Formats: sequence, structure tokens, C-alpha cells
Amino acid sequence: MGETIFSKIIRREIPADIVYEDEQCLAFRDIHPQAPTHILIIPKEELEGLQAATPRHEQLLGHLLVVAARLAQQEGIAATGYRCAINA
Repeated sequence: MGETIFSKIIRREIPADIVYEDEQCLAFRDIHPQAPTHILIIPKEELEGLQAATPRHEQLLGHLLVVAARLAQQEGIAATGYRCAINA
């Protein structure tokens, strides 16, 4: 896959407004938000898109969704609902 803007953000070569990080993922605010709360959650493991996911990614993909729910609580939008999109 090579160098991406996301790999540079993970390595802190590009600044980002990081709201969450753990050993598996990094979450940061979008610089061009399409909603009042627009957070990107990216895996630290290289995954070229959802189309490249295999059964070995099952735990990671589930983790990303759990982090999304945690961030919705943190941002105060869980009770009113929110949109969660996966781009491939």
C-alpha cells in the first residue's frame, strides 16, 4: 500500500486533532467536517480498504466499531444518534 496521509498521521508526521488512540487504532477530527462531529477512526495495521479484509481482521474491525461507540458517548451524541460510515 505504501505511504498514505493516514500512515503519516499515525507517525505524527502530519498534525491532527487526536481524540483517541490505543494500540490498534487512532481517531482524530476531520479537517473538513461534513457534520458537527466528524471523527475518523483508522487502524494502525495496514489495511488497504474493507475489500482487503480477511477473517484475520475480524477482531480489528469489531474494535473500530466499539471505539466509534465509545467516542459517540465521549462526544455526547450517543443518545441522539449518529452516522457511522465505512469507506472502501
